[in-house]
Amino acid sequence: MATSGTYSYDPTLGALFLSAFGRIQVKRTELTPQHIADAKQEANLQQVEWSNQGVLLWTQDTQTFTMTAGVATYTVPASTVMVLDLFVTPNNGQSGQNRLIMPFSRTDYASLANPTQQGFPTSFFYLRTVAPTLTFWPVPDNNTTYSCTYWRYRQIQDAESAQGGNAELQYLFLDAYVAGLAHRLSRYYAPQFEQQRGADYEKSFSVAMKQNVENVPLYINPGLAGYFR
Repeated sequence: MATSGTYSYDPTLGALFLSAFGRIQVKRTELTPQHIADAKQEANLQQVEWSNQGVLLWTQDTQTFTMTAGVATYTVPASTVMVLDLFVTPNNGQSGQNRLIMPFSRTDYASLANPTQQGFPTSFFYLRTVAPTLTFWPVPDNNTTYSCTYWRYRQIQDAESAQGGNAELQYLFLDAYVAGLAHRLSRYYAPQFEQQRGADYEKSFSVAMKQNVENVPLYINPGLAGYFR
């Protein structure tokens, strides 16, 4: 049996648009600039929907910054959807003594008797605004220079079809992406297929999300004591 021996299937965004229109019986020869503009808009809105679904494993990355003594609040990239894990390291990250610290809520932060207390940070508050921030408590002191590293999941990069651009997708989600676009575009061009394409999308997305997991054991431990110092 002769197989390709390659693993490079990565269709352009334009090719995904053609597949999506094909599923709602809009032929390639019928496409106009308006069709492509609508497809681009719906592709980006599809990505917004997916970001709202939870952590997409291929959009995880790490960010690192140096903390400043006496400064509690730091800006983070606006593309950040959620902070997953965060740790602080003394000696500007050179000591190897990473300390995982835990998030607390707006109410927790507002309840602090002394929010300006300085020390080794043990908690952080992630403020999810248009320009998100991280606020630490205790506020970093001047005993050492602290480095902060955090895992986050971020937005999917913009869907841009110009010059043969690709969508930032993991291979296993390509079919779900096309199914979602077909469902969205049916609202414009083939409302008679909207229900059918919606069911197809829900099935494809559910199948893809079954693989969007980390294959690791789950441990549940009761928290019997506070972590604040």
